[in-house]
Amino acid sequence: MSSIPVLYIRSFLFWIGFIVNPLVFGTLVILLFFLPSSVRLKVARSWSQVNNVLLRIFCGIDYQVEGVENLEIDTAIVLSKHQSTWETFFFPSYTSHPLAYVFKQELLRIPIFGWCMGRLKMIHIDRAARANAWNKVAEQGLELMDRGKWVIMFPEGTRSERGEKGSYKTGASRLAVATGAYIVPIAVTSARCWPRRSFSFIPGVVDVSIGQPLSSVG
Repeated sequence: MSSIPVLYIRSFLFWIGFIVNPLVFGTLVILLFFLPSSVRLKVARSWSQVNNVLLRIFCGIDYQVEGVENLEIDTAIVLSKHQSTWETFFFPSYTSHPLAYVFKQELLRIPIFGWCMGRLKMIHIDRAARANAWNKVAEQGLELMDRGKWVIMFPEGTRSERGEKGSYKTGASRLAVATGAYIVPIAVTSARCWPRRSFSFIPGVVDVSIGQPLSSVG
């Protein structure tokens, strides 16, 4: 079993890569503004895949997925538990469809990372403007799904401690009803290896359980 100093060193090496990655791939996305958004999404997907590799090499963290067959649908709204940062970059690297995140517009102000997010055709909202925020999610969500994208949301809105349940928001369900899309519920155990607000990581396997698609009809 790794000693604490070794875990800290391995975690430190990962964080270096994790910080450098968005600078490199984010800059590429911005510079490729003249190309179709599908190309920029592939670059962003590569960033996600590199993060998974770095976690495996430096931190000894891997994943296993159950219920892959439940992703074999055309249009979906992916709803995942949110325990750590891990799931924010795992799903774009794994799903066959490009994903559009629903995120707070304040993130657009972050240099490189935020500018990159603005180039990827996702849904940014002003959480202070509640009614208008929902209208924007519905309008843009329908438009993006018509282009073959899936919408991904964390219904708890923020990260929750492992074993705890946050307050689930209704936005995703309302979007499913408005668009006729299926909802795909997903559970993760990412906090087992990437604890909330922790610098160091715990070697192990993150379990991803993909539930059966839920129809919004009726």
